[in-house]
Amino acid sequence: MLSLADVDHLLTQTAIRTPAVRVARNGSVLPESSFTRGGSLAGRPLTGLVDPEKLMRLHDEGATIVLQGLQRYCSPVGDLVAELELELGHPCQANAYLTPPGAQGFAVHSDSHDVFVVQTHGTKRWEVHGEGGPGDLLLEPGVVAYLPTGTPHAARAQESVSLHLTIGINQLTWRALLAREVEGLLADVPDDHLPAGYLSDPARLAAGLSGHLTTLADAVRRLDPAALAAGQAERFVSHRPPRLAGALLDRASLATIDADTRLRRRRGHPCVLVDDGGTVRVLIGDRVVRVPARVRPALEHVAAHAELTPGDLAPLDAESALVLCRRLVREGLLEVVR
Repeated sequence: MLSLADVDHLLTQTAIRTPAVRVARNGSVLPESSFTRGGSLAGRPLTGLVDPEKLMRLHDEGATIVLQGLQRYCSPVGDLVAELELELGHPCQANAYLTPPGAQGFAVHSDSHDVFVVQTHGTKRWEVHGEGGPGDLLLEPGVVAYLPTGTPHAARAQESVSLHLTIGINQLTWRALLAREVEGLLADVPDDHLPAGYLSDPARLAAGLSGHLTTLADAVRRLDPAALAAGQAERFVSHRPPRLAGALLDRASLATIDADTRLRRRRGHPCVLVDDGGTVRVLIGDRVVRVPARVRPALEHVAAHAELTPGDLAPLDAESALVLCRRLVREGLLEVVR
């Protein structure tokens, strides 16, 4: 998932920049100037470049290095986060924490979201506060802990350098969902002034308020839960970032795809089918592919199988199956198995 060598490569051999990296020591976040430098690319200045020498020196002195938004630039972590998002229906993010032996980066704190902690190198002892008071939890490689929202915690590396990954679950809540729908209904409420004189005679305000509340309540009762649920699902799926690793190689292989070419759904890539009259909308993240309704059975096969060949897409004829598969490869939903 994330090895010490992976982190070494990111920090010492790439042009990683802030805010992808931050550094903390003894509960305080260090200024970016303490571990970054300037540079240039094609004659244009670059700022916030991580200076590996400064960073390693701070690490030797007990500082914890944090890799933020790791799903954006580490493919295995990105795959995990994307798959979790589709499984849970909540946005997720990943950070990694590299802590020197015996050090603690952050004091006791709590997070505003649920967290899964995955230890990948070394060991770390966690102080977790629950209803019965604080308790200890030792994480070793392969062990996963779950911290619900608001759980106070702190962690200290043990005898060797510690590396752990946190997966934050940014929950979508009932309140937020209902607030969004009611906010849309409030747009129909007249934006007129309140009546003059209501300070001395609140009845003037009550009469109009009663009418508007009745109208709003009636509008809320007319909301269709099934339609709202389908709309929420489509909204979530339609805002997933593109997943196009290997897209250049796939495009180079388009002409060679035949009935027996093995194709694979990209990990964590949504594939949701929505009927729309005589067409089907295929929701694949940041884009929508429209195809004729007759293609739906073939798309259902694509959605249900991690791996397939164009020859599997009956009842489409061979040429139509090739056209569909090549388009889905071009759109990034499928990749060629190499």
